[in-house]
Amino acid sequence: MSREVATYDAAGVSLATGEAVVERLRAAVESTGAMGFGAFAGLHPLDERRLLAASTDSVGTKLIVARERGRLRDCGADLAAHCINDVITTGADPLFFLDYVAASRIDVEQVAELVEGAAEVCRAAGCALLGGETAELPGIYREGELDFAGTCVGLVERERVIDGSSVEAGDVVVGFPSAGVHANGFSLVRRVLEQEPYEGDDLLAPTKLYLDEARALRGRARALAHVTGGGILGNLGRVVPDGLRAEVDWRAWERPPVFAWLARHVDEDELRRVFNLGIGYCAVLSDPGDHVVIGRIV
Repeated sequence: MSREVATYDAAGVSLATGEAVVERLRAAVESTGAMGFGAFAGLHPLDERRLLAASTDSVGTKLIVARERGRLRDCGADLAAHCINDVITTGADPLFFLDYVAASRIDVEQVAELVEGAAEVCRAAGCALLGGETAELPGIYREGELDFAGTCVGLVERERVIDGSSVEAGDVVVGFPSAGVHANGFSLVRRVLEQEPYEGDDLLAPTKLYLDEARALRGRARALAHVTGGGILGNLGRVVPDGLRAEVDWRAWERPPVFAWLARHVDEDELRRVFNLGIGYCAVLSDPGDHVVIGRIV
């Protein structure tokens, strides 16, 4: 029996368009004096010694699946962990977090679940949840749908910034396991769910917080990458200097079961392009120590 092969483009999301938007906006953003545009977090000098690191993101269409299954609290955790993970790629410590909830009509219980989930991660990270905005926008959002976005700001000493500039050919890439799909690729996940159901916990498991791993590598890590949309290679490409690239050994770790389910409907190249495939965070090191090596810089 033939199968329908699902792709991210067919599900309505173009990674190429996202990359084009970044390049289209680059001149305008950099004209303001911004540092780190296109990286996981932007940097702004606070004084001669310290810089602020900041990142904004959203949970995306995972909210649709999570709401149907009563898992909105996990999406709150997703958002906080996602933004914090981005900020700490610079070597920064998270300072505070802000969130934004929007819907055609606000459901207080749903908002509470989202914010409580975010607060749980913020407490674990020592990151204050300062507040945010809740907006009712009928006519923009369809009835019953909602959106959840947030911003994390951190602090890093200038001499401790991790920006990938010291990466060299011969360095190793080490990987840290994901809890499952995390928060990226759910437009494609939803398309696959129309073809075959899946009930495993690793489908909606919230994004892991990698703060302890990132802190343990300070002084050793030449680059840190949070594996989000674009997969392992796409996100390593954001921190590896021009003229170098990462080669990944795709057999170096065991994938969570959810990716075997996806593989029945999505080709391998598309899986690698869209999903984390079981590696949620990467570090580029000169010496791997006791970490799991998943690739090399060439």
